[in-house]
Amino acid sequence: MRLLIVEDEKRLALSLAKGLTAEGFAVDVVHDGIDGLHQAGEGTYDLVILDIMLPGMNGYRVCATLRAAGHDVPILMLTAKDGEYDEAEGLDTGADDYLTKPFSYVVLVARVKALLRRRGPAGGSPVHVVGDLKVDTAARRVFLGDEETVLTAKEFAVLEQLVVRAGQVVSKADILDHVWDFAYEGDPNIVEVYVSTLRRKLGAELIRTVRGAGYRLEAR
Repeated sequence: MRLLIVEDEKRLALSLAKGLTAEGFAVDVVHDGIDGLHQAGEGTYDLVILDIMLPGMNGYRVCATLRAAGHDVPILMLTAKDGEYDEAEGLDTGADDYLTKPFSYVVLVARVKALLRRRGPAGGSPVHVVGDLKVDTAARRVFLGDEETVLTAKEFAVLEQLVVRAGQVVSKADILDHVWDFAYEGDPNIVEVYVSTLRRKLGAELIRTVRGAGYRLEAR
């Protein structure tokens, strides 16, 4: 999953980005409202963490503008303020959740994961079963039959992109966009490296290469 953090406190923003990256997310960071609106408006994010007090354009306006343009990306608003009025205003502009500073990092991660689960299909389960492969995207655990397979954060993130669309072709560019941040300037073939690793751990026949199109996860 790809996240955008819009936060002008640079130390806080970079600290959050580092922690969320370790959780397996691809994270981009911008430090003012105008850049935040531009980045979020591209529509490539699964969730936006948006501070209210921002230079250029405040979080309320960023949120309201995104909603007016039809963007339904989940938005978690952050603020140093406290009080019912601020929370109501944030939610009225279209935010999905609200967190007051200072906050626990553990609580923020829990809110992020809850919003991402909520965005899934109505009645959808975080547990995806494809043949004898079972992937729990909430607990971030992978099983082959009764045996658990340990994956790194990036390996899990690549597998997650495939398993949530099992049976469909997922392009290399799509995986790159959602698993690596926009600042990544390395070899785009890094996706092939991780797919190769997943095949070694989960079985070569599980992930099919669709020549010229991408990859498809299939039941063994």
